[in-house]
Amino acid sequence: MKLTTITHVTVDGVMQGLGGPDEDRTGGFERGGWALPLFDDEVQTFLGQAFQRADAFLFGRRTYEIFERSWGTGSWGAEQGNNPISVAVNTRPKYVASTTLTDPQWADTTVLSGDIAAAIGELKTMPSGELQVHGSGNLVRWLLDNQLVDEITLLTYPVVVGQGTRLFPATGPDTALDLVDSRATSNGVTIQVYRPGGRPQYATATTT
Repeated sequence: MKLTTITHVTVDGVMQGLGGPDEDRTGGFERGGWALPLFDDEVQTFLGQAFQRADAFLFGRRTYEIFERSWGTGSWGAEQGNNPISVAVNTRPKYVASTTLTDPQWADTTVLSGDIAAAIGELKTMPSGELQVHGSGNLVRWLLDNQLVDEITLLTYPVVVGQGTRLFPATGPDTALDLVDSRATSNGVTIQVYRPGGRPQYATATTT
């Protein structure tokens, strides 16, 4: 099973609170809702197709809870629960990497605790399919650190918000990325699909 991550970010790399002002105020974040004014039909179509393609979903706890109270209740998105995203997340298996969530109420949810790397590795041994990770910044960074990600999709919105949690930390491991696909919507949202390609190559000093 291929593990893919799909993340919405600003030009300055912020991924926090894209959906609304009160979605995630962790750390005093006050600039939530930056994605919705730019969320056009092209982005909606792309995401709908991506969600429908998934065979299962993997979340960190915070993103899982955001999804549960929005898409999971059918109270979010076009036509409420009758849209590709709501249908997908409500009918496919969901896995949550968490050491604190013990009694999930959302149907078809399995909590992964203990040796999470081994649990995810076991999921990836399935013969086919796609295990998608949406949001879940801490989890995505951990997955990349442990070389468990097969494909990265970044939706970059043409806005700088100047505060909030960023997808990639100021310091961390380095990774080369191979570009698989790239497009832009009429509202300026760019969609890039990458595959991790090991460590980057760096220029070296030469002597003459």
